[in-house]
Amino acid sequence: MEWTQAISEAVKYMEHHITEDITLYDVAEHVNISLFYFHKGFSILCGYSVMEYIRNRRMALAAEELVTSDITVTELAMKYAYDSSDSFTKAFSRFHGSTPLAVRRDKTTIKTFAPLKLTVLLKGGYIMDYRIVKKEAFTVLGVSKEFSYENPKQDIPLFWQEHCASEKCQHVYGMFGINIDPQMGNEKFEYLIADVYNPSIDIPKGFEVRTIPAFTWAVFACRGACPQSIQTVNIKIFSEWLPASDYEFAAGYCIEMYTSPEEYPNGTNDENYYSELWIPIQKKCKDRKDQ
Repeated sequence: MEWTQAISEAVKYMEHHITEDITLYDVAEHVNISLFYFHKGFSILCGYSVMEYIRNRRMALAAEELVTSDITVTELAMKYAYDSSDSFTKAFSRFHGSTPLAVRRDKTTIKTFAPLKLTVLLKGGYIMDYRIVKKEAFTVLGVSKEFSYENPKQDIPLFWQEHCASEKCQHVYGMFGINIDPQMGNEKFEYLIADVYNPSIDIPKGFEVRTIPAFTWAVFACRGACPQSIQTVNIKIFSEWLPASDYEFAAGYCIEMYTSPEEYPNGTNDENYYSELWIPIQKKCKDRKDQ
């Protein structure tokens, strides 16, 4: 199943089960794509994580029911899979800017969030700078942290900020940002800020040595200020390159490679700043490709 078809099927599934206690794992399993890559592809192409989409749709639907029927707040909370009316009210207030009671009493304006309709135009002749590289296993030294698939877009930049502001940055500058989920089906994944390991030095406290397995990698060039340049290339990988190529993801790894900001007048904000995205690939299985 191609990415565009998979996401369309995922949206149908979520809409059909919107009042049930569904998870990211349920949605990924329905479209038969690993949690690791489904989360990444959905977020990049749609602009929302799966759970953000589900929460927003529930809040929009709940508000419509609130103003057009006599349903109680407690009944709405139960219907849309919240543990209590208090947790529902908090979520409702964050989304709409008013409590459910205020909306009903004062006819306060509510927000809408329409069902997602994904349109991706697959065009020939697009320009992407990439190369295919067979790379042996290599070893890195870094600091790691476990993240939920729920909110990595905000959490990982904070991890980088914490690292760069700490003494740990003296030992590991951050040549790599490495996403790791070997099973590609866990509810959480590991993210590693790392440099190439030098075996002649002692491992500092709080750091670890990890070996990245040998893979064939598709290495994509990213030029321009970060993180915008990497985000732009990520979108092209999922919307253009993967659907049109003969390759698919081979494992639960994804690597960001950063050159030294000191080489550029404006550091990572420089218009010529260079970074790369590495994804492990394998040839598509013919049977899956023809589905």
